Amino acid sequence: MQRFWEKIVGPILQQEQPKTLVEIGALYGENTVKLLHYAHQNNAVVIVIDPFPAFHESQWGETLRQHMILLREYSLDVLPRLQWYDAILIDGDHNWYTVYHELKEVEKFAQRTGAFPLIFLHDTEWPYGRRDLYHNPSIIPIHFRQPYAQKGIVQGVSQLVDHGFNSTSFHAIHENGPRNGVMTAIEDFLRESTFPLSLHRAHSNNGLAIISLTDEKRDAFIKHVIQQSGL
Repeated sequence: MQRFWEKIVGPILQQEQPKTLVEIGALYGENTVKLLHYAHQNNAVVIVIDPFPAFHESQWGETLRQHMILLREYSLDVLPRLQWYDAILIDGDHNWYTVYHELKEVEKFAQRTGAFPLIFLHDTEWPYGRRDLYHNPSIIPIHFRQPYAQKGIVQGVSQLVDHGFNSTSFHAIHENGPRNGVMTAIEDFLRESTFPLSLHRAHSNNGLAIISLTDEKRDAFIKHVIQQSGL
């Protein structure tokens, strides 16, 4: 998601000024450090959710670290416990079950608090917009889990291949179809939501989706930012 920071995510956050941000999926912290700089400049806090982060929270120094709460847990265990957040960035386990239920937890939060947070979601285009990726297949309920294999993927080819992109990961055997992929989860969530929500998309860099409570002024600003970005 860090590839969208300068032209899309950062400008939108500066406009909206959220004070409590949630990041799901940090990995090496490339996007996390950008969020922490934002938090430092705007007196905000970043709640980072990742069961196995590939960084140490001390690496950026005390000045930035004081703005971070790191939770080494799975998102679906943490989200029901959070009391407040203004924005959430979802870039964790890229499969229908996880993303759909993360969005459902956001909706429950909004129903409880009366405030719908700004949502950013990465990997809404190929390779995971329409194909499930499972970091740990065993934590996905079997009736929500696509048939899968530890093989690679090639753009434009539905079947898995022995080699190809991310060939050591667990992928759904076929692309497309019901309950398969990040974008499919977003569409299913939006179709069912009781909130009036707007969806904005950037299609480069594996895709970015932005979901917000429908507001004419905000929608126009987000649309303008995406158009100006060229992404």
